Amino acid sequence: MKTFTNVKDLGDLKQALSEAASVKQNRFACKHLGENKTLMMVFFNSSLRTRLSTQKAALNLSMNTIVLDINQGAWKLETERGVIMDGDKPEHILEAIPVMGSYCDVIGVRSFAQFERKSDDYTEKILNQFIRYSGKPVFSMESATVHPLQAFADLITIEEYKKKERPKVVLTWAPHPRALPQAVPNSFADFMNEAEVEFVITHPEGYELDEQFVRGARVEYDQRKAFANADFIYAKNWSAYADPYYGQILSKDMNWTVDTAKMALTNNAYFMHCLPVRRNMIVTDDVIESPQSIVIPEAANREISAQVVLMRILREQ
Repeated sequence: MKTFTNVKDLGDLKQALSEAASVKQNRFACKHLGENKTLMMVFFNSSLRTRLSTQKAALNLSMNTIVLDINQGAWKLETERGVIMDGDKPEHILEAIPVMGSYCDVIGVRSFAQFERKSDDYTEKILNQFIRYSGKPVFSMESATVHPLQAFADLITIEEYKKKERPKVVLTWAPHPRALPQAVPNSFADFMNEAEVEFVITHPEGYELDEQFVRGARVEYDQRKAFANADFIYAKNWSAYADPYYGQILSKDMNWTVDTAKMALTNNAYFMHCLPVRRNMIVTDDVIESPQSIVIPEAANREISAQVVLMRILREQ
């Protein structure tokens, strides 16, 4: 595997899940794969779970790790060609990327959507420059439009907690005070559409996601109807995707907050969220603190998803 940005990069999902289960049984069984190899983790944005889990996965494989925070201890990088660089960005990304590549064997990149130009975000301008110019395998640690490490961890978690072969999984929009990217819901939809689940997306009108991720999923605008008999509820906010409102907040309707009354409509569903979560906007205290909340095991599985990806990359080196 040379890149990891979507569900197709994993190939057979059952095989990937089996590999994840094996890793969880013994995280150090394949540590020989990473000996004398270096992972560089490049962060254009803040991180907690991604930073810790990916670094831990690399350490499990005996990899050296270099963490680079762009704009915090490194030069600010210019990303546009043709710019007269007379501002506060003294280095261009087209020189910086191959230099980074010369110091490592694998690169993970985290770079959020800018919401300035939809075309820049949805062509994955920054991530694809790393893929093109680094000369090394590259994986997304969340980019402008996708977060595949999170979605893979979500799938691992559902596989561990499901009580029937084809559970009903609901992705629900919930209110948030800031405009958030579509990366997490995009990847969650990408993975769920390939998994053995009944997948439903529910959100207010105007929050439709890109069809390349939604594909054949059922879209339901009535949240309560979507929740009926669900086995897993995955709550997440995202801003508008469709033009001319791309990146905008269209609603902060608190009626979409996941609460006990809505969870009572489900089949005693498990509650999921990628974290960090805005309590009493996305979800009420009683739901996220309930026995059915699996947000912590879900976060713990980020280590497992990252390790499977790294192992597959290393095996091809």
